[in-house]
Amino acid sequence: MKPSSLDVTGFVEELLEALTKIEGIQSVSVHAEGPTVKGQAFLSKEKFLAFYYNQMTGTQAFALVDKNKRIWGIDYDNMRGWHIHSVEAPERHQRIEKQTITQIIEKFGWIVQ
Repeated sequence: MKPSSLDVTGFVEELLEALTKIEGIQSVSVHAEGPTVKGQAFLSKEKFLAFYYNQMTGTQAFALVDKNKRIWGIDYDNMRGWHIHSVEAPERHQRIEKQTITQIIEKFGWIVQ
């Protein structure tokens, strides 16, 4: 398993830049520890985008959470590859092409409009 070419700093920079284009973001919480980063971009107290990145495995996870329930998301891991959890079926894994952080945040923006 080789480390991802995107480091934690690059992930956070691209994520924060993309989030500045989304209306309604009230605050962003980011916690980095070693090769991982996780956090939330809050739309309200109960509705937020949770995100996770692991530089060593390349794992990325983005989930729109409302009232403690995932209602949409896009993930990448070494076992399932890139996949989306659609609004219509958030429990299902539907394969998709590779996504950039900016593309994922743009899709998130469309969902929360």
